[in-house]
Amino acid sequence: MGLFGSKRRDKTASDCVASEIALSSGETVPIKQTVDCIGDNCPRPQLMTKKAIGQVGSGEVIEVRVDNPSSMEALPPMCPEIGATHLDTLSGERCWQVIIRKD
Repeated sequence: MGLFGSKRRDKTASDCVASEIALSSGETVPIKQTVDCIGDNCPRPQLMTKKAIGQVGSGEVIEVRVDNPSSMEALPPMCPEIGATHLDTLSGERCWQVIIRKD
């Protein structure tokens, strides 16, 4: 049992090989992993993104879901530091989807 009565669910990256996402440019890219950082504050989304980029191959794309504005703004500038390229940030109904490709 966690501190407040329930154990926090593990938010590790999940395989989503079959899914694709349409970027705002109209291009469609396949998503290799989705990282669920909804409800997380900095620096957890950045750490989880770095971990996910380390787990995928060159040229593969990950989707990071965040609902924290500061996390959404922090992810694109960190991409060059982790060997990745920010492709797009899409605004969803309850979160942002930050789309990142490993270089």
